[in-house]
Amino acid sequence: MAAKKKRSAKQKANDKRLGKMAKSRGKKSKSKTKTKTRTVTKIRTVIKRKTNKGGKRRSSVKRNPLKSITGSSTIKKVALGIGGGLLATTILTAVMPNSSVAKFAAPAGAFALGGIEGVIGQFALSMLGNRTGSNTNVAPQQEAL
Repeated sequence: MAAKKKRSAKQKANDKRLGKMAKSRGKKSKSKTKTKTRTVTKIRTVIKRKTNKGGKRRSSVKRNPLKSITGSSTIKKVALGIGGGLLATTILTAVMPNSSVAKFAAPAGAFALGGIEGVIGQFALSMLGNRTGSNTNVAPQQEAL
């Protein structure tokens, strides 16, 4: 009779695995009775937060009134419109001093940079003050010697 070889650790582990699989197959076929499941109802408690209905609302962030005025998008557009109108008038006066198109330069520049709000701001500025930067087809003055 020949001597048997000893089984390695991997072979022994595989035998255990296969044995467990065989046992589990047998258990599944044997259990035919159903177990009763018990249902448990949970009661949730709702915690209402305390609201401050009648009192003043307190905010932790203090607002700067100057920043809110200058931070307005409308005021930015008006300022851009005024600046765009003055810039367009200055450039057109430098390029074409006696042009008839110069009276349209201020509103066009205001609309280009500030939109409708810019045009309104440009017209309001022209109504309040005299137009210093615009060219109104005035003949250049001659100097007396």
